[in-house]
Amino acid sequence: MSNNTTLEYLFVRYPSINAILEEFAPAGPMAEKIIPPIWYALGFIGNPISAVIWLGQRMRRNNSSAIYLGALSISDMVFLLLNLLYIVHVAWGYDVYNDHIICEIFHFIYYVPQYLSTFLVLGFTAERYVAVCYPFLKEKWCTVRRAAGIVAFLVMFSIALSSAQSYIWTYSPPKEVCEIRPGALIGDEMSFWNLWTWVTDILAFGLVPLIVLFFNILVLKEICKISRNDLVKRQQSRQTSSTASTLTLLAVSFYLIVTQFSATILVCLQHAFPYGDPYLSDREIREDALWSNLFSYLEVRKIVEVLCLSHYSCYFFIYCLTGKHFRKEVVFLATLQGRLPFLATLLSRRRGKEHYSMVSTNGGHMSETFTTNFSTTM
Repeated sequence: MSNNTTLEYLFVRYPSINAILEEFAPAGPMAEKIIPPIWYALGFIGNPISAVIWLGQRMRRNNSSAIYLGALSISDMVFLLLNLLYIVHVAWGYDVYNDHIICEIFHFIYYVPQYLSTFLVLGFTAERYVAVCYPFLKEKWCTVRRAAGIVAFLVMFSIALSSAQSYIWTYSPPKEVCEIRPGALIGDEMSFWNLWTWVTDILAFGLVPLIVLFFNILVLKEICKISRNDLVKRQQSRQTSSTASTLTLLAVSFYLIVTQFSATILVCLQHAFPYGDPYLSDREIREDALWSNLFSYLEVRKIVEVLCLSHYSCYFFIYCLTGKHFRKEVVFLATLQGRLPFLATLLSRRRGKEHYSMVSTNGGHMSETFTTNFSTTM
């Protein structure tokens, strides 16, 4: 008997995979309903604030990394909005995109911010590598205009990479569900869907975090070498000094590495947990070793996946913890641009004297650059 017939028999009792999980692995679906709303609450507040600050004239004026971080905030915000629709559809059972065209369009758009967020972290990580390890190239390669061009390219590349999803997914009128197109499943392990999913996931969520980790290691080694040579104090007088901002970028990229790797590794382990005999009764399935191992794995995987979604909503807190100037901008916005007393008065005494530089001053004068020691936060 074929595998397809086997799976169809299982669905006689349970109409969907989510229904099976709710019966045999309830912790996974429960986590999918409880944890994401926390990320939505944090991300829907933090990401817009981050985007406004990073893309504001004062931050992006001489700060090429602000372009990447501003775009990252927008990309993460878009993903959280789409993920909210996905959770409502999958976890809560409402038909959000079970319709012609909408099915294809949703999955096409849904993957764009996932790819883009990862590529943007790679972009500013590579830029930070140039700024720290090759400081004489910063003025040439780490400019606001070049950063804007790279972000535009990454957006187009993410759209191109995600466009295949509009073919992979389709609406099935007989079943009234959005599902993988039968033509994309031809060939089983060598099907277009399987090959494309593995190649793109390994590229975006496996290889890219590895490259980011490699660049971070090189940056940390260079910082340690500079510290041993006692060059930090001498570099403070240079207009291109921005060692404290390196802490922010390293924290963001390491956070991405941890979350992406955790989820990607669990996805890669799925072939180690085959499903058991689907003709068993519910009681027998609960007692079967193969089924028990599979459902335990699926529970752990789902919980880890929803926890790892935090990187789409929590960068704001990294910026606040590691960025003194970013915190000032947050307070400035919270005080209605200085219209409230006390905090507004405190900020107005220093805002006009400080300009923030993360990678390159792009030709700005010494008085226009705000520099700090690596041992302090921004």
